[in-house]
Amino acid sequence: MKDKPGEANHLDDSGAEREGKYLTFSLGEEEYGIGILKVKEIIGMMRVTPVPQAPEFIKGVINLRGKVIPVIDLRLRFAMKESPYTERTCIVVVEIENSEAKLHIGVVVDSVSEVLNIKAADIEDAPSFGTSLSAECILGMAKTGGSVKILLDITRVLGNCGIGSIDKAA
Repeated sequence: MKDKPGEANHLDDSGAEREGKYLTFSLGEEEYGIGILKVKEIIGMMRVTPVPQAPEFIKGVINLRGKVIPVIDLRLRFAMKESPYTERTCIVVVEIENSEAKLHIGVVVDSVSEVLNIKAADIEDAPSFGTSLSAECILGMAKTGGSVKILLDITRVLGNCGIGSIDKAA
């Protein structure tokens, strides 16, 4: 792939890596996307068992077919206002890798939208202002059908919130 004028090699390379299928979902008025290969399943809200002394955004753990999975409320992780769960609220189970193993983590979202195939040409780098989310957690901004979806690096979003210790405790 040829570099575009004015672009550094790393931006061009990451553009190709960012192209693909994304599960899109909403949190409040914003639309987000997670690479479909990271998504293991989508389940309806279920009873979450709280974990003592966990950060506020870690809702607790669930028992999913005999496996204990930590659950994060993505609204709270992004310092958004807490919202009551509705019939559209669901848990997206994602798989992330840390230095020790692959972890399955449940992420609470307001609603799941669709799976989109997003081309590299439709993805721009995240602006460095106006977001409560660190730019390092954003893969890019996808332009789709007149709107913009924030593509998340879910491994980075969840990687620095102490999940490994909860997974071991659970």
